[in-house]
Amino acid sequence: MFVLVEMTDTVRIPPWQFERKLNDSIAEELNKKLANKVVYNVGLCICLYDITKLEDSYIFPGDGGSHTKVHFRYVVFHPFLDEILVGQIKSCSQDGVHVSIGFFDDIVIPPESLQQPAKFDEAEQVWVWEYETEEGAHDLYMDIGEEIRFRVVDETFVDTSPTGPSSAEASTSNAAEEVQKKEAPYTLVVTTCINSYGLARVVVYTVSKIAPLSQKNDCFKLTMKQSHKIKGVEKGRN
Repeated sequence: MFVLVEMTDTVRIPPWQFERKLNDSIAEELNKKLANKVVYNVGLCICLYDITKLEDSYIFPGDGGSHTKVHFRYVVFHPFLDEILVGQIKSCSQDGVHVSIGFFDDIVIPPESLQQPAKFDEAEQVWVWEYETEEGAHDLYMDIGEEIRFRVVDETFVDTSPTGPSSAEASTSNAAEEVQKKEAPYTLVVTTCINSYGLARVVVYTVSKIAPLSQKNDCFKLTMKQSHKIKGVEKGRN
């Protein structure tokens, strides 16, 4: 799920930070720039791991800050192919099942991707899979806190670098609409995990893609499909 990526960047340190250790100032600036951001063809940056090399620092005319070329390693969220990830159901709504994997919560399983036939229980505010057996239908509830598993099979990166508007008028009138139409910078395509029936309470899903990155919290949003693993017994409700 996490990998170390070697990177190189030129870091500017403002004059009022010259009294600090150079490594500390550079580490802070790198985390400000990269942490919780998606780097094209790399993944979601988490935090700085270490600095491997510092080149000479320069001060240019008209700029009192120092500029240093830095070689470093960064911790990146970038699942490898066939990796199995585990999440927990956070909440349910008419829009689908909302899942968290701990460090981001914007994971959504849309209704059409749930195991069918499925229905939304308005009273319980949960999704229910109407599982058919020889004894009849059993309602399997997708409760908050239950775990799900999914496996990565493919990935797609999209360059979402901002482009200038064609006119100032278009920029103001269509700003909200343009944000909604933004493509996801990082897309995962996954398949279900094959597990034996009735051996665990984990429900397995297929993640089809990561939806657009949030402008406020830079979190992923995933869409998923459920697989074959079920609890195998009816879950009672009061």
